[in-house]
Amino acid sequence: MNLSDKISKWIKSKVDEAGAKGVVLGLSGGLDSAVVGVLAKRAFSIHSISEQANDKVLGVIIPCHNEPYCEEDANIVARKFGIKTACIVLDNVYDELLNVLPDASKLSQANLKPRLRMLVLYYFANKLNYLVAGTSNKSELSIGYFTKYGDGGADILPLAKLLKTQVIELAKELEIPKKIIEKNPSADLWEGQTDEDEIGISYAELDKAIIAIESGNLEGMDLKIISKTRKLIENSKHKKSSIPIFTL
Repeated sequence: MNLSDKISKWIKSKVDEAGAKGVVLGLSGGLDSAVVGVLAKRAFSIHSISEQANDKVLGVIIPCHNEPYCEEDANIVARKFGIKTACIVLDNVYDELLNVLPDASKLSQANLKPRLRMLVLYYFANKLNYLVAGTSNKSELSIGYFTKYGDGGADILPLAKLLKTQVIELAKELEIPKKIIEKNPSADLWEGQTDEDEIGISYAELDKAIIAIESGNLEGMDLKIISKTRKLIENSKHKKSSIPIFTL
């Protein structure tokens, strides 16, 4: 059984264990969401011959002052792989929140977007009795590159053990459109924002650093990148830990 089949089987098993009926995810037009969407679709398609069973994945397109191409790319993936979609535009909701909230930093305002998107996903999850599939990969989770209670909030994380470079290879096997694979990764937090600019390290460098740190073999590594990666991992521990509970 290849990797894609293993992940799809795992998705189906988690849905069954929860007594749920399907999977909902945010379809952003990015690589990770495309891969999760296709794997989820396969999870039900390969385990059932009924047309109804093949319709148990919902990709929600959730524009919130996004670049127009994001929605276009999400629809390209949905059409190619037959993923059912819903589109919920949050521009006005986001603007209204900023109107009533006190002035804050660029990042605190930007983090409202993934938290609003997750609110929408859980609305559909409750409505349909679906599980929310997160799209974060190991590279992002390792350094805390996600918004707490935003894109970091999910019921299952199919890509959590795959580095970004591994997700790219998986996307090629799944025949994700080349345009999606080659675009600059972005969380669409603000105009022109890219993941690698914000992290300060390319995904290729980050993945090598994570492997080196985990293996304890730093031979040939740029020690500045190792130091930066370790700092990111350490500073984001709170985002990956369960909520501290006071005990008597």
